[in-house]
Amino acid sequence: MRKAYLAAVLVLVTLGGAAALFQLSKSRTFQFFGRIVPRVETSRKVVALTFDDGPTRDRTPEVLRLLREKNVRATFFVTGGELEQNMDAGREIVAAGHELGNHSYSHERMLLVTPSYVRREVERTDELIRAAGFTGEIYFRPPYGKKLFALPLYLSRHNRTTITWDVEPDSALPADADAAAITRHVLERTRPGSIVLLHAMYPSRAETLKAVPLIIEGLTREGYRLVTVSELLAQ
Repeated sequence: MRKAYLAAVLVLVTLGGAAALFQLSKSRTFQFFGRIVPRVETSRKVVALTFDDGPTRDRTPEVLRLLREKNVRATFFVTGGELEQNMDAGREIVAAGHELGNHSYSHERMLLVTPSYVRREVERTDELIRAAGFTGEIYFRPPYGKKLFALPLYLSRHNRTTITWDVEPDSALPADADAAAITRHVLERTRPGSIVLLHAMYPSRAETLKAVPLIIEGLTREGYRLVTVSELLAQ
């Protein structure tokens, strides 16, 4: 009876530990090693607008056009695989004065992966970002926000900063949310020092793309200045 009890306790502890690790793996505010930034503590009304994934041939030019019309600079966390296939789009992002960040090469979840896998994913994408002409510091954003253990250790050893976010409408709202709902979500949750994450690079994100100018206009009306991640970190 005692052995069965101890075995049951061990199973529960193991399951509980696994569940706790899973929750930690997707935390926007915690990682086991190195610096992680979900937002910046500041009283100034500044906010960083960031885009994940891509670049893509059809959507990136449209995003750039919207940003140009609003005179806003943003940070694009690109995947190496897509950048490699759309290098001209990457160069256009840089030429327009925006930042390129590293979102891994293959956009796989960075959970319980090997150090060599992390190194290839990060460094291969870094090389492509440099080839696109970006010369600034390259920040890293984990795919799906997942990160155990090798990824944060690698980033820490190379003095790299992990950038997450504190405002993301795409994962919080229903898949059929329209541009108005997306805009409202962002405006209600943004505060000084926020990092806003948007996905606008694919046809399935058409409403997010429509929301981009509405978000910019709404934040500007509320007195916010939209900046790049590096500008936000300098606050």
